[in-house]
Formats: sequence, structure tokens, C-alpha cells
Amino acid sequence: MKEKVLDKATEMFLTLGFKSVTMDDLAHEMGISKKTIYAHYENKTKLVEECTLQLFCFISTGIDAICTLQKNPIEELLEIKKFVMQHLKDEKSSPQYQLQKYYPKIYASLRSKQYDAMRSCVINNIKKGINLGIYRPNLNVEFVSRIYFTGVTSIKDFSLFPPDLFPVNKLQDEYLEYHLRGIITPEGRKILNELINSNQE
Repeated sequence: MKEKVLDKATEMFLTLGFKSVTMDDLAHEMGISKKTIYAHYENKTKLVEECTLQLFCFISTGIDAICTLQKNPIEELLEIKKFVMQHLKDEKSSPQYQLQKYYPKIYASLRSKQYDAMRSCVINNIKKGINLGIYRPNLNVEFVSRIYFTGVTSIKDFSLFPPDLFPVNKLQDEYLEYHLRGIITPEGRKILNELINSNQE
């Protein structure tokens, strides 16, 4: 039952937002009593914490699996973006924004974990791209990895990028293309253009 509560809560938080979903909503949706939920999770904050941690671990494992496929670095980043978007339900409710506003400690801890996980993945991706001649050889790897992480997290801020002006899916695509076009060589540009064109067909 603990896992079922966690799975349903994660689904509802991502769809409706961390603030919007109450324990009453969750109990009603599952057809159980609030008492049953509280038997496993002492309060909503604990439930939010467990949900974000489980989701982080699931997405990190998925990203690691993509990295082991040894795709070319440009394709690897496009695959990672696609995987994350599938499992974050396009973030229509801006769960990150609600998490940051209403659960700042959980948000800070999650952001730190995300940075640690993403940093090694992005650094490896950049180094591989340089070695293959599809990323520019003079890149400051540390700078590029940090600016990429900053951008990926900042575009999820609805106060900066309101979804009526910047649809989430399109924004993710545009940011990744912006990032890649800043670091690729002419050879890399050919690969990127081919991948973009094949994705649009």
C-alpha cells in the first residue's frame, strides 16, 4: 500500500502540482481513508519528499541507461530530453515552481542532487563530443556544464517563461538546440540538422 500511495501521489503532484493536491484529494482518488495514508507517511511534507526522491532516482537511472548506449553526444542529449519529458508529464502544472515556493528545503536538496547527477553526465557528454570533433575543441568544459544545468532548471520557472508564451515541449526543444548550436563544430551541425529533420518527419 505504501508504494501504491507513493505512485499515485507522484502522478497527481506532477499533473496538478505539489501545493494543489491535498491528502483528502489523494485519499478520494485512491478510494482509501486519510488514516491509511498517514499510517505510511506522517504528513504531506514527508510524502512530497519521498515522491521527489523516488522520481529523481527513476529519472537518474534512466539517464544513466541512455548514457551507456554509447550514442553520439548530440543524439544522447536529444534522447535524454525526450526521456525526461515523457516522465515529467510535460510539467503543465509547474511542479518545480510549486516545490520551490512551498517546500524550499526539499527543493534545495533535490536541486543539489540533480546538479551532482547531471554534472558528470554533461561533462562526459562534452568531452566525448570534443574527442569526436563534433563539439568545439576550445570549450571550457566546467563553464558549459554549469551554464547548461542553469538553463535547464531556469526554463522551468513559469514566472520567467509563462507557458502561454512558451509551451513546455517547444521550450525544451528550443533550449537544447540553443545549447548545442553554441558548442558544435560544422561536422556537429550536420548531425544536429539531420536529427532535427528526422524528428520532424
